[in-house]
Amino acid sequence: MSDLADSLHWIAVTLWVGALWAVGYIAAPVLFYFLDDRALAGTLAARMFTLVAYVGMACGAYLLLFRVIRQGVYSLKQWFFWITLLMLLLTLIGYFGVQPVMESLKQQSLAKEIVESAFKDRFATWHGVGNVLYLMESALGLALVLLQPKAAP
Repeated sequence: MSDLADSLHWIAVTLWVGALWAVGYIAAPVLFYFLDDRALAGTLAARMFTLVAYVGMACGAYLLLFRVIRQGVYSLKQWFFWITLLMLLLTLIGYFGVQPVMESLKQQSLAKEIVESAFKDRFATWHGVGNVLYLMESALGLALVLLQPKAAP
């Protein structure tokens, strides 16, 4: 059972960080590059980022719970716990804080494209906030991958 839990631990890290990087730095840019309809590209990207947020919440919760159950209070003294917690908090802020504001601004713009509406500047600001949070989460995810114990060759 311990081997399965250990394997799931590293699968969760891989899934979370892989999803962050694949969607944020490959899929979303490809959508905006190849689709002429920026509103459609934005809608598809938003749905993918929502899925990444769900993955992050599930993986983050599992990783923190795994570490606390496995190592108890000692887990609080490890970088892995704190990086994971920070990543989870960034996910929650992005999903429950930034995304609803951006969605509200889209709705307020009515049928107009967001870029043509009076809400363009506010949307751009919140989009920038979301981008910074996502970049921070992605960099912390890279730290989780790079700082994991190395297996003997």
